[in-house]
Amino acid sequence: MNNVFDYAAACLHRTEVDEKLRLTAEAWQLYQQGELKFDSLSASFGIEHVCFPEKPELLAPRFMARRKLGTPEGVQAFYHALAHIEFIAIYLAWDILYRFRDLPQEFYQDWLRVAQEDAVHFNLIRSHLRTLGIDYGDLPAHQGLWEHAQDTAHDLLARLAIIPRCMEARGLDVTPGMIEKIRILKDGAGVKILQRILEDEQQHVAIGSKWFNQQCQAQAQAQALEPVATFRKMILKYFKNNKPKGPFNVEMRLKAGFTAKELAWLAE
Repeated sequence: MNNVFDYAAACLHRTEVDEKLRLTAEAWQLYQQGELKFDSLSASFGIEHVCFPEKPELLAPRFMARRKLGTPEGVQAFYHALAHIEFIAIYLAWDILYRFRDLPQEFYQDWLRVAQEDAVHFNLIRSHLRTLGIDYGDLPAHQGLWEHAQDTAHDLLARLAIIPRCMEARGLDVTPGMIEKIRILKDGAGVKILQRILEDEQQHVAIGSKWFNQQCQAQAQAQALEPVATFRKMILKYFKNNKPKGPFNVEMRLKAGFTAKELAWLAE
């Protein structure tokens, strides 16, 4: 196997966790060696065919137990939730690559990089979880993030607005506070992991901003698409709570490609 779309199909439609991580690393290595092909010849299956591991059990967010971070069980639940976010992020990166075809090769290279870095994040958190006495899959996890992918499977602009520029951008807002809470617990390894994730996440959101603006320009030949107005439209249409709530990490969001106008609208 040496085609990025074949790797994407395997990662999305096979359920074994370690195989998914191995294939992601293998695809990235082939790309770095200049041996990965980007020929978009194979047909894609609908998003309803994407498969997930048997564990963790996926629940609606409202059914997730709430645990305080100050307890051992709360710390386990915190890192398990974080591991699940990064695991689903691997799916999200592979899915945007797999689902939307006939785009510049740089698009697929960018999202392959995101998939690889999210796999690294997941491995770091999973290893940390094991030092706490549990593994990924031992606790339930919420299914809300993937529902946004299902809602936007038909529209690249919507996917870019909702996933990297809304859901993942939220990590830029909340992770600095989480780092301080973990620092208080004197969990130095956890602090380093979260700092690594925050740094990479800013770049992932920037990739989303880059391609959102590119697509607004590319699609403007058929219809008038101004990026700020289009972002507002997509958020109001697809984000289930009207629009994200602050406070927002203005500095990091600006570095990740948000404009002052977008941030002003979000803060209204």
